[in-house]
Amino acid sequence: MISKSVFPRHSKADLAVASHGDGCFIVDKAGKRYLDASGGAAVSCLGHSDDSVRRAMIKQTETLAFAHTSFFTSEPAEALADLLIANAPKGVTRAYFVSSGSEAVEAALKLAKQYYVEIGQPERHRIISRRQSYHGNTLGALAAGGNVWRRTFFESMLAETSLIAPCYAYRDQQAGESEYDYGQRVANELETEILAVGADKVMAFLAEPVVGATAGALASVPGYFTRIREICDKYGVLLILDEVMCGMGRTGSFFACEQDHITPDIVTIAKGLGAGYQPIGAALCTDAIYDAIAAGSGFFQHGHTYLGHPVACAASLAVMHRILDDDLCARVRQQGDLLNDRLHARLGQHPFVGDIRGRGLFRGIELVHDRAAKTPFARERNIAGTIKKKALDLGLICYPMQGTINGKQGDHVLIAPPFIIADAEIDQLVDLLGTAIDLSIASSA
Repeated sequence: MISKSVFPRHSKADLAVASHGDGCFIVDKAGKRYLDASGGAAVSCLGHSDDSVRRAMIKQTETLAFAHTSFFTSEPAEALADLLIANAPKGVTRAYFVSSGSEAVEAALKLAKQYYVEIGQPERHRIISRRQSYHGNTLGALAAGGNVWRRTFFESMLAETSLIAPCYAYRDQQAGESEYDYGQRVANELETEILAVGADKVMAFLAEPVVGATAGALASVPGYFTRIREICDKYGVLLILDEVMCGMGRTGSFFACEQDHITPDIVTIAKGLGAGYQPIGAALCTDAIYDAIAAGSGFFQHGHTYLGHPVACAASLAVMHRILDDDLCARVRQQGDLLNDRLHARLGQHPFVGDIRGRGLFRGIELVHDRAAKTPFARERNIAGTIKKKALDLGLICYPMQGTINGKQGDHVLIAPPFIIADAEIDQLVDLLGTAIDLSIASSA
């Protein structure tokens, strides 16, 4: 029975009631099993029934459920910070825990601003990010992103942000232009925008190493982020990498930016950090940022009641040990290659599939009306929404979205299954997804 008291995401949605989890599956109250091909929103990296995480949470509640961080630290928070920093990009040395990805980005933005105030450059405030990015749904994080659909109702409340081009080779690489040259060209838009705004006004460049929900597992070309790092260093701009969705092993390395061979000044993580077992996120930063505050005011002017929550940190610590101790990043690479092969075998020559992309177990399928011309489907056909419904009918959870190209046009499906997914489950995933795509396009014609 559905309550009349809950305020749902969508007032017209007819949702099944989730009953319990079983590995890569969620089972509803009627007993129907759904293969979770997207981990919800790239969250459930260990599936829905990991005993080691469950035991860690129960054990922590038996000793300490909550202690406010203005009075105490806790053993789980200290241990989790040490483990994350031991495996972070070189130079990233401090972890600040929050309760979600949006909160992590908010913390990162405030941290960047306070850093410049502390070092005597208070005029720096402008954020530069990319079109077709998404960095969270709080006002600060929403303002810093380029998701047109999510911003629409709140534009008048959002702080001004500069948006430059994404690294979107499938659509924007020019004929005769190499991947490398294309990447350098779009990366150089950052320098152009810094100079247009005024180098002394720019605070940070914010980007997802692999763009998630808004553009569908869109990875940059080689050399792009190397050039971005050079530009940030040249003008004293902080580089903030948003790994809320693509981090914690999702792309086949613990931090996604490892594959781009760069170190950020601040990196945000969440989703896979707690694997869905507890809400948790974090902003990690370098000593230079931490030391500026420690030697200045000594107080980060930010905070939430539940940050560093002991049970959340205990759950996350168990998740991180599963990923690191069991070398699940290697498994992600292996199963990611298999998923990519199966997707190409089933959809690679599909007349309405334009691009299959991504890294590890983070894959996107861009759908097009005309494969040769890369023409998107008309928005009113709602291809993404229809795929979501058809897939659920078939027992598959996936993450379709509209607005892939410019916030209005384009459809894609994001795939981000649990790291524990078996070969047979990958075959099942691809078969059900292919069927859902075929049925959706046929029914919307």
